[in-house]
Amino acid sequence: MADLSRSDVIKLISGNSALGKGVLLRGVDLSQINLSYLSLVEANLSKANLSQAYLMQADLTKSNLSDANLSYSDLSEATLIGCNLRGANLAGADLRAADLTDADLGEADLRGANLRGAVLIRANFWHADITEANLMYTNLEGAKGLPVDIDKWMEKQG
Repeated sequence: MADLSRSDVIKLISGNSALGKGVLLRGVDLSQINLSYLSLVEANLSKANLSQAYLMQADLTKSNLSDANLSYSDLSEATLIGCNLRGANLAGADLRAADLTDADLGEADLRGANLRGAVLIRANFWHADITEANLMYTNLEGAKGLPVDIDKWMEKQG
């Protein structure tokens, strides 16, 4: 269970200078917490446990989520522009319609993640595991590190 409650996180955000930017939650257990609709811009959530967390429409622009556990979390319609997700566990995560423009997903575990309709412009996928990930209707313009023939790869997955 989570180390902090939603109200604890909101207090940390509001008590932080620059309108909640850059809150430090490194390594904290926030599993199963509901942080939907919150602004966590430039937050440091590296190595945090956010498994099964609810982050629908949350703003995580330029946040550090490297090596975080986001398995089976709901990040649908979340803003993750310029986010560092290197080495993160996103297995089974719901990222439908999320904006991951310029996100670093290098070495991330995206097995079985739902990225349907996500924006992945210029995202980095080097050494990421996208086995059985749903990439239907995603915008992969300029994305790096994907299989050479992504269309054939997607046919094999489906």
